[in-house]
Amino acid sequence: MTAEVRTPRARYREQTRAEIKAAALEQLAEGGAQAVALTRIAKDMGLSGPALYRYFASRDELLGDLMRDAYDDLAHAIAHAGGTGATDARTRLHALADAYLDWATAQPHRYLLIQGTPVPGYAAPPDTLERARAALGPFLVVFAAGDPTEAFRPAVEEMAGWVREDDSLAAWVGEHTGRPSYDIRAGTALAGAVLAWSQLHGTVSLAVSGQYGGIGHRARTLLMAQADALADAFRLA
Repeated sequence: MTAEVRTPRARYREQTRAEIKAAALEQLAEGGAQAVALTRIAKDMGLSGPALYRYFASRDELLGDLMRDAYDDLAHAIAHAGGTGATDARTRLHALADAYLDWATAQPHRYLLIQGTPVPGYAAPPDTLERARAALGPFLVVFAAGDPTEAFRPAVEEMAGWVREDDSLAAWVGEHTGRPSYDIRAGTALAGAVLAWSQLHGTVSLAVSGQYGGIGHRARTLLMAQADALADAFRLA
């Protein structure tokens, strides 16, 4: 396949967009999504307002790109952790939880952009759903081998029904697990992944926002306890 040849203009445009996003990330780290301002970025870069709008038509478009990048980076970090060579599901779940916490605490401004309080009046681009699912995908693989305890069977049955009703969801679950929509293990995988994401997200969010106060350094211990509880609930080896 022939490599795409980019013109000097295309390379300049790509470089400028990257510089704009880097400046926006600095503002994001300083004051959250509300602090991202195209006019300030233009001034700092020595561009006029109209010139900058040739690269991003609005602040919302810029935020959308930052969200896509953040989801892609998070998905890469989690996928890398899931492929580290551990053979047992419990150890892989620990690795996924660790990767989630490490990524979030290393760059809390980007984590809060995608998982924190929504920006008033802003709607994330529809394609961020697929990117969010990419980050969650490795959890499906772990829980597909699960055997849920009786207490969790209602959740599995509920998720199994959802998979059967939603073709795009079924395709995503099948892509990661190889299970067709009618297989109860598709529901098992989805139930485990959703429960894991929900519980781990709560702990990670509290750690990132400093809500643990003096015990913030204990977040990893709490996270591993949650992972173990879920592993027990789904009888992961």
